[in-house]
Amino acid sequence: MLFGSQRILPAVRHMKELEKLLLSSIEYIVLLGGRIGLLKPMLDLAHQHGKKVLLHADLIDGLKNDEYAAEYLCQQIRPAGLISTRTIVIQKTKQNGLVSIQRIFLIDSGAMDKSIELAEKTKPDYIEVLPGIVPHLIAEVQERTGIPVIAGGLIRTAREVEEALQAGAAAITTSRRELWFPDNRSGR
Repeated sequence: MLFGSQRILPAVRHMKELEKLLLSSIEYIVLLGGRIGLLKPMLDLAHQHGKKVLLHADLIDGLKNDEYAAEYLCQQIRPAGLISTRTIVIQKTKQNGLVSIQRIFLIDSGAMDKSIELAEKTKPDYIEVLPGIVPHLIAEVQERTGIPVIAGGLIRTAREVEEALQAGAAAITTSRRELWFPDNRSGR
């Protein structure tokens, strides 16, 4: 598995949140967008501290979410990977040799079927399932696609983390700081 033993992927939006993780033992961090002008300094800082950033391409302020934006992010900003709901972004990410994470929202059966159909075409490295609090859907997505699943969205408790992992999630993403360090240490 790409993330090694790291099962929780902290999700941050701002520099101050990122700075709190720099001295921790956490290797992979999810950056939930931000202003385009701040991306390079944030990623450079993370890289200086040995961190690998998975960047959510759909949430970047000031950047259109298309194939050219994905190419720019892959070649100029250089995160470890991109997260997106868009097929073209996933394809460009794969072409550039970065980790591709297709984000899907499971709002009903139709959304499930369409998302699985898209994932089968794009073959991302991972599928991020939202909401991540429905264990049987995590298992179903992984079973139907054969692609490792990351659970995200609405995960609020350690118990929900465990349920997602027991359902087969390779990792979970969360912006809840109290879940970033399961052993309640700062990670230093």
